[in-house]
Amino acid sequence: MGQGLWRVARSQQLQQQGYSGQGYLAREHGRRMAASSVPSASHRKQAPGGIDIYHLLKTRKSKEQEGFINLEMLPPELSFTILSYLNATDLCLASCVWQDLANDELLWQGLCKSTWGHCSIYNKNPPLGFSFRKLYMQLDEGSLTFNANPDEGVNYFMSKGILDDSPKEIAKFIFCTRTLNWKKLRIYLDERRDVLDDLVTLHNFRNQFLPNALREFFRHIHAPEERGEYLETLITKFSHRFCACNPDLMRELGLSPDAVYVLCYSLILLSIDLTSPHVKNKMSKREFIRNTRRAAQNISEDFVGHLYDNIYLIGHVAA
Repeated sequence: MGQGLWRVARSQQLQQQGYSGQGYLAREHGRRMAASSVPSASHRKQAPGGIDIYHLLKTRKSKEQEGFINLEMLPPELSFTILSYLNATDLCLASCVWQDLANDELLWQGLCKSTWGHCSIYNKNPPLGFSFRKLYMQLDEGSLTFNANPDEGVNYFMSKGILDDSPKEIAKFIFCTRTLNWKKLRIYLDERRDVLDDLVTLHNFRNQFLPNALREFFRHIHAPEERGEYLETLITKFSHRFCACNPDLMRELGLSPDAVYVLCYSLILLSIDLTSPHVKNKMSKREFIRNTRRAAQNISEDFVGHLYDNIYLIGHVAA
């Protein structure tokens, strides 16, 4: 998504600066004709907009010692599109050769937003001397700090103005970021229940089957390795959120948050039973239906049977 955003913005910027395909071709026409003779137009392969790629390839073949095509010979739109596929390390290396191209702000903006989807600073007027390349380095440094000490990492983001001191902003940052260590994140959320509350509300489980919704939940908020108060808190918050996202389904099935809580625990225990190599006698579908309906009454037998089938076919809900 980050790459797509910067491409649209870059295209508009280049059009304003007069870097259209035809304009570029007109400026480069004299230099290209002087470099080598060009075959007839019927044998050329031209990119959209009239860019003579055939000439560039032919020039490269005649000068094999130069290696790859120089990006500065291409239209700016094409050069930026190529560079947008690089990661931060390769983009830094490219800037040693193509300093103006590889240091372009929209390239680094795309890298920032594709890795850290939400930061408070994105929605603010940038300060004097602001640079997305510098921001990327700060975000990377902050993530490494978080993975060593979560509290210090969050404080680092706040000290640099990247994040506001708000549970909702921290929750959005965590929700849109995949570079944070899940073990450290679990410790942080256990201590910051206010952030956990906001993080849960960011999930939308509408029209999702219960086991699939539980899997998505535990992909963002990892379950503890042992049963305890924190796991109970997570399942309780999930149950209320799932019911809030599916009010019609809850009325149709006659389920309450307490009933969903029981079903979630049943699914976790069933997952362990079916996937653990240490359990020899696996729970049957009939046993699961009987045990679940005994714990939570007024639940459809067919519905509970579908829950069993999902775990049997797809696997653990908290893996």
